[in-house]
Amino acid sequence: MKSFGLIGLFALFLAFSKPLTPIRADEPKPFGGKVSKWNGFAKHDFQVDRKDAIVVVPDKALPGRPWLWRAEFFGAFANQDIELLKKGWHVAYLNVQELYGAPKAVEEWEKFHSVLVKEYGLHPKPGVIGLSRGGMYAMAWGAAHPDKTLAIDLDNAFVNPKDWPGRKAKGPPTREWTNLLNAYGFKSDAEIDAYKGFAADNLEGLAKAKVPILLVYGDGDKVVPHKLNSEMIFDRYKALGGTVEKIVKPGGDHHPHGLPDPKPVVAFFEKAWVDHK
Repeated sequence: MKSFGLIGLFALFLAFSKPLTPIRADEPKPFGGKVSKWNGFAKHDFQVDRKDAIVVVPDKALPGRPWLWRAEFFGAFANQDIELLKKGWHVAYLNVQELYGAPKAVEEWEKFHSVLVKEYGLHPKPGVIGLSRGGMYAMAWGAAHPDKTLAIDLDNAFVNPKDWPGRKAKGPPTREWTNLLNAYGFKSDAEIDAYKGFAADNLEGLAKAKVPILLVYGDGDKVVPHKLNSEMIFDRYKALGGTVEKIVKPGGDHHPHGLPDPKPVVAFFEKAWVDHK
């Protein structure tokens, strides 16, 4: 052992201390949690700040790691989600149900966004899709963070609670209406009418940031009246100089959401991804 010498000992130390698989500093952290399959892709269920989160990972992520943020109803009418996964996008969801895009929902989204971007290396600007009342979440995020929003797809979306069709119906208030009031801390209908914080009334930041909006809706929707929601957003955003387009389904009701062929929605997000660079 004496003949091995200090140099030999040092060489032996280096050999055993060298990592077997070098880790690149720029490699994103792999997703953990419970792993299962969703439409053939790896689905990770985990928690962020005690809220249930889902991320579905593509087989091969696109450079820059774009992602689609499903505002609500993960897995519902998801043909555009699946097609974007095939093209290398991630799909993410955070469960903040019954918060209707209220400030506390946006706070939870901010935590989720920070984790996905800083820890897992996803792009800072997600594409956001809002089905039905998911439109409240999608628009609330966009209005609060236009600099962190790639594009917004609103699908038969509810975005205008001041004109909720059931709020003045006879009888006791619906569960959804009560949940909305509680989420925002409103004590009366008068408070909701006086509120100035809904995203539908604050589109200037999105328009200035040139965030494109796509509206997909049926003009026979009996649940979410299109004139008071989708068409209102279209008219207001266009007047502000925002980039907005619509795909109207003649006679279409609230369900089914989306399009039988999701190519126009996929193309919308892909164009936004190309244009942002």
